Amino acid sequence: MRRTDKLAPRLWARRHRRLTIFTGLLLILIALLGATYAWLGVDLPSPDELYHRRSAPSTRILDRQGRLLYEIIDPHAGHHQPLSLDEIPLACQQATIATEDANFYANPGVDLAGILRAAWINLRGGEVLAGGSTITQQLTRNLLLDPQERAERTLKRKLRESLLAWRIARRYDKDEILTLYLNETYYGNLAYGIQAAAKAYFGKPATDLDLAECALLAGLPQAPALYDPLVDPQAAQVRQSVVLDLMRKQDYIDEEQARLAAAEQLHFAATPFPIAAPHFVMYVRAWLEEKYGLEAIYQRGLVVTTTLDLDWQHAAETVVRNRLAQLQAPPLDRSQPGKNVNNAALVALDPHSGEILTMLGSPNYFDPQVDGAVNATLALRQPGSAIKPVTYAAAFDPRRSDSLTAGGAILDVRTSFPTREGLPYVPVNYDHRYHGPVSAREALASSYNLPAVTVLDMVGLETMTALARRMGITTFDDPPDEESGEGRFGLALTLGGGEVRLLELSAAYATFANGGQRVEPIAVRAVADAEGNLLYQAREQARESVLSPQVAYLISHILSDEQARAPAFGEGSVLRLACSGERCQGNRPAAVKTGTTTDWRDNWTVGYTPDLVTGVWVGNADNQPMERVSGVSGAGPIWHDFMQLALQGRPARDFERPPGIIEVEICSLSGLLPTPYCPHTRSELFIAGTEPKLYDTWYQPFIIDSATGLLADASTPPERAETRVYIVLPEPARDWARQQGWPEPPTAPSLASSTGQTGGSAGAPDFQLVMTRPDPGSVYRLSPNLPPSAQRIEVSARPASGVMVSEVTLHVDGIPLETLRVPPYRTFWTLEPGPHSFSARGRTIDGRRLESDAVWIVVREE
Repeated sequence: MRRTDKLAPRLWARRHRRLTIFTGLLLILIALLGATYAWLGVDLPSPDELYHRRSAPSTRILDRQGRLLYEIIDPHAGHHQPLSLDEIPLACQQATIATEDANFYANPGVDLAGILRAAWINLRGGEVLAGGSTITQQLTRNLLLDPQERAERTLKRKLRESLLAWRIARRYDKDEILTLYLNETYYGNLAYGIQAAAKAYFGKPATDLDLAECALLAGLPQAPALYDPLVDPQAAQVRQSVVLDLMRKQDYIDEEQARLAAAEQLHFAATPFPIAAPHFVMYVRAWLEEKYGLEAIYQRGLVVTTTLDLDWQHAAETVVRNRLAQLQAPPLDRSQPGKNVNNAALVALDPHSGEILTMLGSPNYFDPQVDGAVNATLALRQPGSAIKPVTYAAAFDPRRSDSLTAGGAILDVRTSFPTREGLPYVPVNYDHRYHGPVSAREALASSYNLPAVTVLDMVGLETMTALARRMGITTFDDPPDEESGEGRFGLALTLGGGEVRLLELSAAYATFANGGQRVEPIAVRAVADAEGNLLYQAREQARESVLSPQVAYLISHILSDEQARAPAFGEGSVLRLACSGERCQGNRPAAVKTGTTTDWRDNWTVGYTPDLVTGVWVGNADNQPMERVSGVSGAGPIWHDFMQLALQGRPARDFERPPGIIEVEICSLSGLLPTPYCPHTRSELFIAGTEPKLYDTWYQPFIIDSATGLLADASTPPERAETRVYIVLPEPARDWARQQGWPEPPTAPSLASSTGQTGGSAGAPDFQLVMTRPDPGSVYRLSPNLPPSAQRIEVSARPASGVMVSEVTLHVDGIPLETLRVPPYRTFWTLEPGPHSFSARGRTIDGRRLESDAVWIVVREE
């Protein structure tokens, strides 16, 4: 027998064993796959159920008295309006595909890479995250999986979703799936489907949407609340830019189309439908969605009792429309421009409970010309001077060693503050005047700008912003830059240089009305299901004390002081509330502050009584500047009229004075204890321990020779010696006093009150010259487009008070620039690149040498 014949049975046996093993493994694999398929496919809905919906009771949103504001109906049960694919703009289709599933027309309905990624995460023990799903998978998850499974983040859910998506991709063609997705996807603001979204955001049918509008809507489904253009237009615009960029990368549009679409000014408004207080309802709807989810809103028939007072809401709507109509009336002088003001918002809160009693986000929710659907009570806008009370509250803290008092004097004179950029910052008051020494009371009540910057410079930005955050303002989160270690805010923050939300600013003011205790705004009092089971009941807030009651009271007392605000607002302004009726006569105590941005884009009035706080914003939603509409002429009348209506028939209440507040007589000008020479005194409130301990030194007596007008000396006959009282201000204010024509003492008070001598020897220079221009630390830039003669700066100096000079020489870098023998001692210097020092030297009429300190600047070339 041949060898091959002997080997044949062995080879056959070996092959048989291998075949048996392979067959066994194949059967096991088939069994495992079958079991896995059965495990994944158990209870898996049929693709045919994509269009099936069951009806459910509607959710009702009620005001605090149980009156219906809005009834939320499942869109599939009534308001849902599906469109065919050819009725949906191609730009909307392309924007959706580019954003959600760029490979939509080529993939089998599932994201294989996403499945493998989910399996890997699951094997490592992590949570399977959402995201990265195809359009078909999203449609499957949202329409066919039940809410409980939809919320799971497990490998099983991901696999079941993928299996079902694969089945759907075999059952329906791609156009059918895309059509269904565009008709069923949730876009926020209770809008299911592109048609509902077009009407909810733009007040038009989907067929009329352009590229910019399609790109904005396509960016919403991943996070409707985060990108909601009616709440945060800036975030929506950023998201729109992302979508346009994705469309450009997929070659659906070119770069120029993307640029034009991103630059397009969108107008937001909804198609009219039965609803009361629409901005508030949408605010509540967002709260419900976050707390209970969309399924509960549409399936559980919730009964939501809110904090809103519908009567007050209607009053706010009437007041806003009437006052805006007055502002929009054509000027009597036809040659003058109109006011260009189209929008306003109002919010009213109970300062003790935080309940939102009124929320009006615009005069007309359904008006696209004013972006009516945008809730301006939640929009980021600059508050102008309405933020100043927070700065003063930080400065009044008695724990500070340099704490400010209501009677403390602040010098409202031209002052240059250094900035981190090197440019001098010289604040200007609203009336473009400086008011000299003013009390902190008058400075805050009359809203002077320079004193507010001085106070912020004293307390520091971090102290002020930290207090603002504790009071509920979330937009002053200013982490230092990693490289420079500095934040984005500067001293202009106290003049409104940072953005705030009207709702948060009003809640911050509630802290003052509430004795220093912060409250969070709340909109919902109770939620019950369709069977009457109570799901939520608002509880009394555990209020956090962020200000001492004494500081809160001082702010309220100042902001309600009509006499202190009279220099800026006059007597009997719209900031005063009248009180009439059986239980109320005269004025109603109300603390109030206005705010106007320097470019006239925003104006505010926020004010409160012990029981009600109301904030009003007036401006334009598209950020166009108004024509000289201020807080007192724009928002002020709205605030006044609403407060009058809301508080009608209620007794007037004073702000309750807490323990630890004392009353002290002070010298009005300096804020120090009065002396016999102080002609004007007044009573002022102080936190105990911060009252002045020193006597006034601003009013000083001088014995004058009546014949010469100079100081009397031993040779002056007694009959010519007379005592005169002069005001001797601190050095930074003396220029201002001189410009106002205030009489000066005949010699420097420091010399007259100490040795009586007039200076040192003729050989030693005396630093009694002061450089007034340029401002120290200034940075100037040379422009190559301007001639040198047009690029000059002023160089000037002055002698100290009472010093009589014969000449002053101005120097640049130690080189004489010009010698002047009569005031004003000033000239001009043509800019040159580099660092430069400026100083002054001179002589008195008796030959003494005088010098100034050096002032340094930098000139840079562009």
